[in-house]
Amino acid sequence: MNGPPNPWFKFSEQYRNWVSLSGAVVATASLFSFVFLFAIDLFAHHGNPYMGILAYVVSPMFFVIGMGLLALGARIHRRRARAGGARPAFTIDLSRPRDKRALIGFIAGTVVFLLVSAMGSYNTYHYTESVSFCGEACHTPMKPEYTAYLNSSHARVACTDCHVGPGAEYYLKSKINGVHQLYCVAIDRYQRPIRTPIKNMRPAQETCEQCHWPKMFVGNLDRTYSHFLSDETNTPFTVRLLLKVGGADPMHGPTGGIHWHMSVNNKIEYVASDDQRQIIPWVRVTSHEGKVTEFRVKGFKDTPDPKNIRLMDCMDCHNRPAHNFSPPNDAVDLAMTLGQIDPSMPWVKSNAVAALVAPYTNDDEAMAKIDSSLRTTYKKSPRVDRLVAQVQEIYRQNFFPEMKSDWRVYPNNIGHKNWNGCFRCHDGLHKAEDGKTTIAASSCNACHIILAQGSGAQLQQLSAKGLDFYHIDSEYSEFSCNNCHTGASTK
Repeated sequence: MNGPPNPWFKFSEQYRNWVSLSGAVVATASLFSFVFLFAIDLFAHHGNPYMGILAYVVSPMFFVIGMGLLALGARIHRRRARAGGARPAFTIDLSRPRDKRALIGFIAGTVVFLLVSAMGSYNTYHYTESVSFCGEACHTPMKPEYTAYLNSSHARVACTDCHVGPGAEYYLKSKINGVHQLYCVAIDRYQRPIRTPIKNMRPAQETCEQCHWPKMFVGNLDRTYSHFLSDETNTPFTVRLLLKVGGADPMHGPTGGIHWHMSVNNKIEYVASDDQRQIIPWVRVTSHEGKVTEFRVKGFKDTPDPKNIRLMDCMDCHNRPAHNFSPPNDAVDLAMTLGQIDPSMPWVKSNAVAALVAPYTNDDEAMAKIDSSLRTTYKKSPRVDRLVAQVQEIYRQNFFPEMKSDWRVYPNNIGHKNWNGCFRCHDGLHKAEDGKTTIAASSCNACHIILAQGSGAQLQQLSAKGLDFYHIDSEYSEFSCNNCHTGASTK
């Protein structure tokens, strides 16, 4: 006997409504976007650190929305069925103009939506690997690194070229890291300052050496370093050096100089006792003949844990290749050398540095107090406007109080003036069992030759053999430069 239709009709019929069909389209588009993004990133030449956000956060969010619309349509359908006592009809009769127009509109809208989803996913993918996204999307956390990057020699190298690169392992790490970054920024729990070195950076051989070919590390470099003393007359003091860069590949020249450390004939390993790799108590050198020599500082008797031993690469010296924050002394010296700050203004070196290193809580306070302090000191000088503008610009490029970031928290291991750098190992305190030591700090000519030093006519007196370094007007003695040179001396 036929009775009234059961409101609890066949399960699939619950979704025969426009709301559920719209949800199905959204869910299908999100699934399509996920597969599309995953595929193009999988087969791309290099990975994208923010693909994790798009593929594993954004796409699933739209998928959940689509499934929610499916459920909502089914719920509405069931309620209508119960209220009417009969199953609401959902049929499309193409003989009826209204149904025909609705179906054509729905199909057209679906096609357009899928095409827009594909195009949007593709363009979003490329945007998220752009420099502007890496540096500006998370404005406050990345502002210091992005600003320093724009003023670096790597300003035309994409962030992902160094921070990700190809390969399944780093592909997966970048996805996980991308989601983690989104979470930290969303809840305002990111580090201030951002800690370095980054632990999951891939080896320099897989990033730096894609452009910097080790076989071409040959020869010497002529460099001139101009400084001004923090006295009333801003006395100039310049050092011209021949840096012994040397070579790393014996097939293209003799190995030696600074790049001996990266020679294919040697393997250098070390253990650092701090997170920033500034304190190195143990070094192991393995020659191409297989001879192993260990150097230890006095008191370090431990047998290093293999998991704590790091193989030395480019980044151990070139640790700030694109994100260097200039110490105020160096930044002011450069501005004075270029004529952006007038060296004839009395005490300008020390006053500019003092204005830069004063404690500030934010950029607005810094700009106002730099302006006030310098104008008070040089209120009668017609050059004060230019001085204020230049010191403020130095501050904007190198100081970020909101992130607690400046040169003090990011050691630069190139050289040894403001940080230990080379002297982390070459301090004369690392000794082997036979008493042999690493090259000591006092062996200046091991890595560079001083061609000229001083000012005026002294810089015209070049010495091919090299000059003995003298500290302004006194003889050099065994000490580390950074014991006194902190990057912000005002005396």
